[in-house]
Formats: sequence, C-alpha cells, structure tokens
Amino acid sequence: MFSIFTQNCKGEARVFMGSEEESRETLVERLSPYDGSVVSFAPLCSADDATRALKIAKEASKHTAKSPLHQRVSWLEDVANMLEKYREDMAMTLVNEVAKPLAFARVEVDRCIETIRLTAKELIALHGETIPTDIAPSGKKTIAYFTRVPVGVVACITPFNFPLNLVAHKIAPALGAGNAVVLKPTPEAPLTAYKLAKLFNSSKYAIKDALSVVYGDVEVGSTLVKSHIPRVLSFTGSVPVGTIITQQAGIKKVSLELGGNAATYIESSADIEYSASRCAFGAFVNSGQVCISLQRIYVQADVYDAFAQKMAEETKSLKVGSPYEEDTFMGPLIDDESLSRAKTWVSSAQNEGATLLTGGEVIDGSFTPTIMTDVTDDMKIICEEVFAPIVSLVKVESYDEALEKMNDSPYGLQFSIFTNNLKLTQKFIEDAECGGVVINDIPTLRFDVQPYGGSKLSGVGREGPKWALEEFTEIKSVVICD
Repeated sequence: MFSIFTQNCKGEARVFMGSEEESRETLVERLSPYDGSVVSFAPLCSADDATRALKIAKEASKHTAKSPLHQRVSWLEDVANMLEKYREDMAMTLVNEVAKPLAFARVEVDRCIETIRLTAKELIALHGETIPTDIAPSGKKTIAYFTRVPVGVVACITPFNFPLNLVAHKIAPALGAGNAVVLKPTPEAPLTAYKLAKLFNSSKYAIKDALSVVYGDVEVGSTLVKSHIPRVLSFTGSVPVGTIITQQAGIKKVSLELGGNAATYIESSADIEYSASRCAFGAFVNSGQVCISLQRIYVQADVYDAFAQKMAEETKSLKVGSPYEEDTFMGPLIDDESLSRAKTWVSSAQNEGATLLTGGEVIDGSFTPTIMTDVTDDMKIICEEVFAPIVSLVKVESYDEALEKMNDSPYGLQFSIFTNNLKLTQKFIEDAECGGVVINDIPTLRFDVQPYGGSKLSGVGREGPKWALEEFTEIKSVVICD
C-alpha cells in the first residue's frame, strides 16, 4: 500500500519550516531502548532554525486567524482519518523509538485519533457571550459581548512518554483555534512527531505554513522559550525544566504539565482483588514513565496484608520483555540513565530501611515491576517522583492519616481512593489537594476529553481539547454604543 511516508524510507525526521520540508547534513541517530539498533534519524537544529521557524509562524498567523472555521474542522478530521489509515505504521514507530509495547502503542495511536476528533467537535463551542452593560447604575444600554480570538503563535515542547498523543493534545487545539504553531518534540521520538506533522501538512485542508517542526534540546528549546514571538508556550516535562521556563519566558502565557507523585488510598470496604489488579496496572504501565503513574499506595491496616499479597501476585503476572510481542505489558525504560536511577531508588530505600516485596531485578535490559514495603514518609522513594516501575505500600490506621500523608507532597496532579463508603467518597473529593480525583480506580486513569492538569509543583493550566482551546485563545471584549 502506498504511504505518504514511503518517500522517506530511511527513517529521517525532517524539519518543517512551515509547510516546507528540509533536511540537514548533520543527523542524530535515535537508538532503540530495547536492542540498541538505529531506528530513526533527526536533524541537528540550531537556535537560528528555531528563530526562523518562529518568524515563519508569525507571518502565517495572519492567515490562520482569518481562516474559516469549517476549514480548520475539516483539517482536523482529515488528519484523524489519515492517522487511522496509518495506525499500524505509527504504532510500530512508537515501539521502535520509545520501546512502548505494541498493544499500548496501538492504544496511544487510537487515543491520538480521538484527541484530534474531540478537538474538532469542541471548536463549535468556542464562542463568547453577551454582557448586560446596564446592570449597574453607572452603566447604560449597549450591545456588548466578548469573543475568543487566536493568540497568534504557540510554541509547544513535548515529552517522550506519550510522544504522539501529547503532541496532538497541543497542536490540534492550537491549530484548530486559528494559531500558527512551532513544535519541538522530544529527542527520543523525532520520527513519531515528524509523521504526525506530515499528516497535518499534507492534508488538502492544511493552512500554509501553520505548522513548523524543529528538533534539538536546550539551545532550540531556550530559543522558543525566550522569544517574544510566541504568545503561548505549552510545555510537558519535568519540574526543574518547568522552573527554568517560567524564569525565562517573559510576558507570555505559559501552560505547564509537570511532574506528579500520584497516590491512592485502599479503604477497608474496597474490593481488594479489583483494587490490587488496577493498582498493578497503574503503577507499572509504560514502565512507570507516566506523570500520573501510581507511586504511593496507602492501605488501611486491617486489609494491608491481604492487599499486599494480592498486589504481589498481580505484579508477578505481568509480562516483561520484548515490546514487539503482542502480550508484553512492560518493556525497558527509555535509556540506561533511567535504568540506573531505578536501581538507585531501590537500593537507597533498602538502605533507609524499606523492604523489597517483589521485583527490583533487571531481566534482558528491563527493570522488573517493583513493590516496596516498610516505607516511611521521609524516604526519597516516596517524597520524589521516581518515573520508574516502582510503587510503595504504606500501612495506615485511618482515612485521616492517609489523607494527611497523601497531601503532604509538593506535587498535586491526581489522587484516588478505593472505597464503598459514599460519605468518604464525598469527603475525599473535597479534601484531596490535586488537579484530578478518581474514585474506585487508579489515579493513572485519564480520559482525553476531560480537563487535565495539576496544582502545586505539578503545573499551571489545563489540557484536554475544550480547555486547551481556552489556553490557546484570548478574550476580546466588544462594546457597540448608539
């Protein structure tokens, strides 16, 4: 079958300067986290490349803002349809570049398609409202309203853990709202981002030069952050980098989806077998490399032993191995540095008095799903984001104790509770200090249609098509007098 990717069979992720593809003499190899083979190549971009892309976007934004809504809706729908056609190709690219197990790679492609289609549907609701200016004695009768308008240029910086869907969560609403976009994808998955951008730029509904893509790391990223051209900067990544961005960004809207230290509470009335099964999934899916990966499990004392035993059984049943096999649940971490850090987390916790219940081994290059017990509040493994397949079980005597420990964190992305107590459910919704609460499932649960974002160090702003469209637009107030 002919593919729009056929002409680029060498796996080169090319630069998009607006709608035009460009190559570079110097290419950086991307090695598979699974077997070390070369799986793609990316150009080595410079600060000048980033500046040029921004200038193209600035000029293009004059046209994107005036483009008809029906064209932008058709554009998104066309991209979603093409992505559906190339589903297997995109899934295999994810497996190659980030070693995401094939079954979950397909899920990410499907979610990406849904994200784009949801954005197209939400565009119809992107509107303002009328305002009664004579409501106060100092006012008078006018025709007044506000409308939402595109910000102009949006710069997007995306991470490796969901290198397809998280790109879509940014560029689909940004383009759909009538902006021009400059994307800097993660260095770990350049070809994944290139292929998605290729679908956008090859669509018959594409707006000329609306989407640019540049590759690189600190130099390119800093140029995008410091430039006065973007009106909005959307970043998903670590807290340290997010902190630097807020210091360098200047006067522009900054949307940050940063780290997390997701936690759940297993109350005595919960279904232990179901809870353990879901917690094993939430702690170890994507090798724990998820901002809302379940890291802390607070278990009521009278069900602690039963839960720990069932959790260990569920964890041992997960298949760790080749990401190319259909039934593999977990593959390797993204790189050797992450693997080394996972080992250090476990050894450090053991030195501090924690007990290894299961896991903690490296098999064929993959760090096995790991459960730690006897963990205390002052241990690094429970205080910081581990971003690895490691979860800690903590015995508590009451809901109040669990909640206090759960909230005692600089992060506040998502928390959850397993319980059949309705009053406790209502109380938890109010008490949990985080951006998202989940009842009777893992905090790792996310539906792309929902608002997503955190409090505290977990970031500012919200993603999800409806809310991202608000992030990427500004309010214009209008008053018409007699």
